[in-house]
Amino acid sequence: MAASIVAASIVTHNKFVRAGREAEAGFSLVEVMISMVILTVGMVSLLGVFGLAMASTQTSQQDMIAKQLANEAYESIMTARNTSQMNWDSIQNVNSTNCPETGAASCGIFLSGLQPMYNAGADGIFGTADDAASGEETIQDPGPDGIFQTVDDTFIPLTGYKRQITISPLYDSGGNLISTLRSTTITVQYQTAQLQAPKTYSLNSFISEFQ
Repeated sequence: MAASIVAASIVTHNKFVRAGREAEAGFSLVEVMISMVILTVGMVSLLGVFGLAMASTQTSQQDMIAKQLANEAYESIMTARNTSQMNWDSIQNVNSTNCPETGAASCGIFLSGLQPMYNAGADGIFGTADDAASGEETIQDPGPDGIFQTVDDTFIPLTGYKRQITISPLYDSGGNLISTLRSTTITVQYQTAQLQAPKTYSLNSFISEFQ
């Protein structure tokens, strides 16, 4: 009987030893490898999202610059008209044949097609023939001190941007020319890091002969 008790104790002890070893076994190599693969896939996905966010931020800045360039061109046209700097016949694209005020065979001062981003020339109006002599337009950013008009300011060239000013006549429902009102479309074309094809921003408005 004593031998039976001893044998039972040994069996019970062996069971506890095996159970303890199984509890302390931890993760297998296969489990660790699977965990590493899952973690790597997650990190790669996170990096992709981070890169997309950075590209979107850059594109948003370019969109804002394009909008600013379109607005400044339109404002310069309106200012020139309001100050009587140019007559109504001049507020057209070059070689326009609609010249009721002067009766000339052709009129208009705004260049047709996409043009490089130049500063306004001697006439102070963007998109005219004298702009090229004024050099490439730049955008001024404050330097590390965050203050404009200090020595550390940076100037960003607008090499990747082009602008087109299109001024078109308007007609009423009967097909008659509206001589005192014209359509104005200012288009800015620019490249972005995300798209291979150029991106465009268009500002559509009207301009009247009268203020």
